[in-house]
Amino acid sequence: MNEEGVDERDQGSRLVLAFRLIRALLKHHKKLFFIAVAGAAVFATCTVLSSVVIGLITDKVLVPRFEGDGVATSTVIWVLGVLIGLAVVRAAGVVVRRAWAGRTGWRVVERLTGEVVDRVTRQPASWHRRQNPGDLITRAGVDAEAATAVLQPLPFATSVVVLLVLSSTWLLVTDWVLGLIAVALFPIMLFLNVHYQRRVEQFFDTSQEELGQLSAAVLESFEGVSVVKAFGAEARETQRLRVARVGAVRLRSGFEAMLDAVPTLANILLLVLGAYRVRAGAMTLGDLTGFVFLFSLLAFPLRIIGYALSELPHSSAGYRRIRDLLEDPLEPDPALGLGVSDDGAVHLRGLEYAHPESRDVLRGVELDVEAGATVAVVGATGSGKTTLLHVLAGLVAPDAGTVAVPRGGTALVFQEPFVLAGTVDSNVRMGRSVDNSAVTEALRIAEASFVADLPDGGDTVVGERGVGLSGGQRQRVALARALVGQPSLLLLDDTTSALDPTTEARVLANLRTSLSGTTVIAVASRPSTIALADDVVYLDEGVVVAHGRHVHLMQTVPAYRQLMEAFEHDREEVSP
Repeated sequence: MNEEGVDERDQGSRLVLAFRLIRALLKHHKKLFFIAVAGAAVFATCTVLSSVVIGLITDKVLVPRFEGDGVATSTVIWVLGVLIGLAVVRAAGVVVRRAWAGRTGWRVVERLTGEVVDRVTRQPASWHRRQNPGDLITRAGVDAEAATAVLQPLPFATSVVVLLVLSSTWLLVTDWVLGLIAVALFPIMLFLNVHYQRRVEQFFDTSQEELGQLSAAVLESFEGVSVVKAFGAEARETQRLRVARVGAVRLRSGFEAMLDAVPTLANILLLVLGAYRVRAGAMTLGDLTGFVFLFSLLAFPLRIIGYALSELPHSSAGYRRIRDLLEDPLEPDPALGLGVSDDGAVHLRGLEYAHPESRDVLRGVELDVEAGATVAVVGATGSGKTTLLHVLAGLVAPDAGTVAVPRGGTALVFQEPFVLAGTVDSNVRMGRSVDNSAVTEALRIAEASFVADLPDGGDTVVGERGVGLSGGQRQRVALARALVGQPSLLLLDDTTSALDPTTEARVLANLRTSLSGTTVIAVASRPSTIALADDVVYLDEGVVVAHGRHVHLMQTVPAYRQLMEAFEHDREEVSP
């Protein structure tokens, strides 16, 4: 049982489960919902009274006119006035029902979406690494709307109970023979609804799960549209985007056909039998007219009951997926486990880290970086360089050992810079309240003078993921984003790899002169960049093999020298 009191896996009564689901959804919005129910009840009452008035009009106005008798003007005005008055009140009930049902549904969607977003944002980066972004988007959007799908028809469906009670009473009083036939059809319609609801539930459970997978595939395919088109994989990707809801659609089609057929056939039967009852004098023509009119009006409300019942498994599936996410325990933020060094330096002691179900990445790392120093982290692919920076940034928690970083904040610039689909200025600020002068200075240090040449300067919209910028420009915007916060520890994961050597050298020189108090730890693979560092940390298979000046390591560590020669050789091959 979850905190909202809903457990779809319970084998108890479906009505109890439905009640618990609705109670959970309406937990904070009962008033809005009951206003909608009140409007629907007014509509139901006026519907029954309208059929009575239709019968009176037939007997008091139409029949006398056809028989050649006169009809008093006051009688016509009276019955038409009552009919129009009922129509106005009935319309007002419809407006209230729909308006407040809609408000209830959207308020609940807003609350569920807010809870999902709040929960997701409170989870640390290590949790997000195990999630599928497309599935998270589905839970905040599609699942939230699916969970509340039952709320839209529910006020009308609840008022149908009032309508059925009043109409059944009136039908039986008008003519007990036809009344019994008409009332006997109600259980048949209810049976069809319940039978459909039970059969369709399995399809909605499956399809709602597949919607999460579908969203993930859509997100992946759209983000990689250039790759998809370049390799002619449109057909394969289209096949991946198909969601298996065919079973539910087919079942619902048959159900809709039955709901249409049963009332229509019943109306034909009632007309035939009613004609015999009128001829026998058991009822008047007005009684039969009102009778058929009311039964015709009941066909749609009965469909609403079916619609509400059919949405229950859909809503249950969506709500269960939301509850599963909300009940996923909050994981501790690795950043809170970082220690703070009193001397402003970085200290690592016995650092161990291994990817889940994978190999060890960092093993017994011991490292001290003085405050204000610039350190290059060097190693072959897979040696643990990026993971080391992620541990220092508090994105992942080490399996063992301690980490101490300086006060004043840490900023990490990723190897693949993420640029949002906004302006250059908004990407640098990232919602922080900083002076324009700070933004200008950050762009200067990052050698991002190209911003001034853009059509609207810093207000230029760069497009989704910065598609309007080159790779080097995106890296410099991402670097400026980190610098504007004036961090005490700056972590660069091969951040300047897309820059030419001259621009890269200027960026590093700017960092030295403008951020003399900031400690910089940079993953680097360009020998010219590594040579500019105060110190070099050489990693091999997660172990700090050597630590010292670049020149010293070149002379004393053969493996390091071979790696540098390989870097130089690779760059010569890719050079024009």
